[in-house]
Amino acid sequence: MLSFLFSQMLPRDQAGDNLSSVVEFVLLGFSDLPNFQGLLFGIFFLIYLFILTGNGLLIIITRVDSVLQTPMYFFLANFSSLEIGYVSVTLPRILVSLSTQDRNISWLGCATQMCFSHMLGAAECFLLVVMAYDRYVAICNPLHYPLVLNHKKCIQLAVGAWLSGVPVQIGQTCQIFSLHFCNSNQINHFFCDIPPILKLACGDTFMHEIAVYIVAMLFVAVPFMLILTSYSKIISTILTLPTGRGWAKAFSTCSSHLLVVLLFFGSATITYLRPKSNQTAGIDKLLSLFYTIVTPMFNPMIYSLKNKDVIAALKRLLLKKIV
Repeated sequence: MLSFLFSQMLPRDQAGDNLSSVVEFVLLGFSDLPNFQGLLFGIFFLIYLFILTGNGLLIIITRVDSVLQTPMYFFLANFSSLEIGYVSVTLPRILVSLSTQDRNISWLGCATQMCFSHMLGAAECFLLVVMAYDRYVAICNPLHYPLVLNHKKCIQLAVGAWLSGVPVQIGQTCQIFSLHFCNSNQINHFFCDIPPILKLACGDTFMHEIAVYIVAMLFVAVPFMLILTSYSKIISTILTLPTGRGWAKAFSTCSSHLLVVLLFFGSATITYLRPKSNQTAGIDKLLSLFYTIVTPMFNPMIYSLKNKDVIAALKRLLLKKIV
């Protein structure tokens, strides 16, 4: 469906023929490090394997372990699924480029990659909001927690988060790729992202840049403010708890989620909301590595090493396999 939609957007010349000024792009990626291609391939391959294994284990134990059948772990399983999908949009293409040195990507392939990466990125932003709301209800309204976040409500919130960015990101992708790209076809990035692609466009892109800022505000700044609001209420509630043990328990259930929020939103905010004059290819690549690869890699470690329930569930799963 998306492929058909994007194929209808191929730029046409004035005569109406299906003639595109750019029919494919070149993802320069890490071509400026020719002596480290093999090393980079090994590092990214191990990272991808770790992301698939770690997040896959989190999904399995939250589904099969009876102790983890709570809203918090239901949303964590969804988050891990999102991380696997999100990183699979970019990392396999990076591995192919590093192993074969073929950096070409078709116009349609680039549009599809950008659309899916931003749809899943938007879903991740709103799922992090849902997870913050879950902690808010659990800590601030513990007696109503099972009623407010029943199974039906959890499914509705998860589906809403998954689908939140679909219409907007499809529209934005159509808008970006309706431009003519006549300056160059070389994208100085490791995947098809909006800022480096806009640099290749002909003519004035000011209105498109404004649209990008508006979408970034909607899917990055607004969710981040909602998360901050939830945590301000959580902190004020924690401070009213009578014992230090209560403080420690409440903070321990929130610290993992807060760390992921800071990693993901921090790098994404700087990437999409900083002034264009401050944007450089090297900084863009580094920041993009954080929210596309580093955060999904740290997710299993953050949620397992800092969570006694997850560690206990992993031990029970391993004991079953051994027996």
